Amino acid sequence: MSVQGKIVIVTGASSGIGEATARELAARGATLVLGARRTDRLEKLVAQLRAQGATAEFQALDVTKRDSVADIVRFAHERFGKLDVIVNNAGVMPLSPLDALKVDEWEQMVDVNIKGVLYGIAAALPVFAQQGYGHVINTSSIAAYHAIPTAAVYCATKAAVNFITEGLRQENNYVRTTIISPGVTESELAHTITHEATAKFIDAYRKTIIPADAIARAVAFAIEQPDGVDVNEIVVRPTAAN
Repeated sequence: MSVQGKIVIVTGASSGIGEATARELAARGATLVLGARRTDRLEKLVAQLRAQGATAEFQALDVTKRDSVADIVRFAHERFGKLDVIVNNAGVMPLSPLDALKVDEWEQMVDVNIKGVLYGIAAALPVFAQQGYGHVINTSSIAAYHAIPTAAVYCATKAAVNFITEGLRQENNYVRTTIISPGVTESELAHTITHEATAKFIDAYRKTIIPADAIARAVAFAIEQPDGVDVNEIVVRPTAAN
């Protein structure tokens, strides 16, 4: 019942929930391989973690590219000889009303939020099958459970993450799966909103917020369970949330 010594990949690790998860798991003794596009931030984060005694590596990662995701899994497996957990955390949230017709942003959400998770699963499953064990943790959202105005596509992508994760659980009895569904959490997600009226609405919505390390502790809780125990779903939201 420990995170100690687990080899963990975290995607989207350069900020927000991904960064907080890296810090939390490092403090608990995990060995980390961190991926994101902003390698300057990853380099700084890894240097800090190493200074605190952690074992951590980083690699440039674009989860919309299947080869990029496969590369980070291959790197982790070759570097450390196994892979215990992949945290598919990278996500984007450029909200807007459907009639704003921001089709490029719809496609971006599908590419990152859905295909990025699928690519992570596709890369990790052969390793897990060879080992006979593994753990897939996917960052979803409370938006997966009901539609929200301006967030139809985002909600749909997160609902897809939930169904993909549950399907994976049912199909593979050697793989643990966990859905982590944050409520309003401190992150850079809202910075991707380009629709002005929506951005103002979300600013007001985000007045009640929880720190990213609250989600990181939920990730650690799921990982540290005994091998025969699978925490399938965790919803974490502000106490004052509606």
